[in-house]
Amino acid sequence: QTQQDEYYRLLFNHTEEVLPFIYTPTVGEACQQYHVLPLTPHGLYISYRDRGHVLSKLRQWEAAHNKDVRVIVVTDGERILGLGDLGANGMGISEGKITLYTAAAGVDPALCMPICLDVGTNTRSLLEDPQYRGLRLLRGEVGQYDALLHEFMCALHAWKPHVMLQFEDFGNTNAFRLLDRYTPTHCCFNDDIQGTASITLAALLAGFRANGGHLEEQRVLFLGAGEAGTGIGELIAFHMHRHKGVSMEEARKMCYFVDSKGLVRAERAPALQHHKLPFAHQGLPECNDLKEAILKLKPTALIGVSTIPQSFDEEVVRLMSELNDHPIIFPLSNPTSKSECTYEQAYKWSNGRVLFSSGSPFGDVAGADGGWDHPAP
Repeated sequence: QTQQDEYYRLLFNHTEEVLPFIYTPTVGEACQQYHVLPLTPHGLYISYRDRGHVLSKLRQWEAAHNKDVRVIVVTDGERILGLGDLGANGMGISEGKITLYTAAAGVDPALCMPICLDVGTNTRSLLEDPQYRGLRLLRGEVGQYDALLHEFMCALHAWKPHVMLQFEDFGNTNAFRLLDRYTPTHCCFNDDIQGTASITLAALLAGFRANGGHLEEQRVLFLGAGEAGTGIGELIAFHMHRHKGVSMEEARKMCYFVDSKGLVRAERAPALQHHKLPFAHQGLPECNDLKEAILKLKPTALIGVSTIPQSFDEEVVRLMSELNDHPIIFPLSNPTSKSECTYEQAYKWSNGRVLFSSGSPFGDVAGADGGWDHPAP
């Protein structure tokens, strides 16, 4: 208990210094190595072996840990940060993220519960590793997966009908459909779709104010069109819809997406995943890559959700700087090894004019006036 008290005292008194160690970038490496680390998980694993007994497992865990659970972070380990499918090693992301509730929001740890749904992994290196602790099977058919998820969600409702559930690092397909299915009946949200969108919209609005522009005049270009990017786009559109009175369809037209095949546009609609379709606008030029899209669309803000490191290279930053006095550049991919650029690079290549926010922490940069300029993580 003494060690626990000291741990949380450290979190409260030195939050900014400690955050990189309890979450990104350290948590990514911890998840990759989770199965070989000499530790005992403090969260709950639920697997196919628990079918028919999920509710009793939830109750037993709460009693054994002397908790009164009000907040849960759950993952199935399929898309951990930008690192991919880590299976049962995803427990580390639930444990790291639930700690943020205490460190950043002061939520009593006795109310918090991390969960990992162990439903296999498609990462062969883990399946072949003798130290891997998870189920040694490939991710199964949708029906089997859905049956376990539904039992889990029904168990939550029976056990704690008002518990807040955060979906964390689910793969694109499951992330959207689980959110659609259970939002009407549960107090839940997806952090990668909605949490990232909320903080990014706040940063964008601050950047637009700093530039003296109006929201309806902006053109936001995304590199990457997964759940994080389209979630941000949807919230930007919803903000426009609520505050400017335009339709959602019209509001979405201020957001453009470049994926692995180029600019998302109406001509590509038959081959697009469902979450990209609302942003497949009519009348867009064909663009094969990010730089071509910047030249043709002339964006006022650039957001990276691609997990492609160094994709915002010097040419990209200089192009944005030619178009904008203070270019808004947000490399949001994490951990740090997946970031589209660093703060130092963006600062240098924009001659100190960049308005920057990132998904991973970066150090301060010495300014030309002898002071220090700070990134906004």
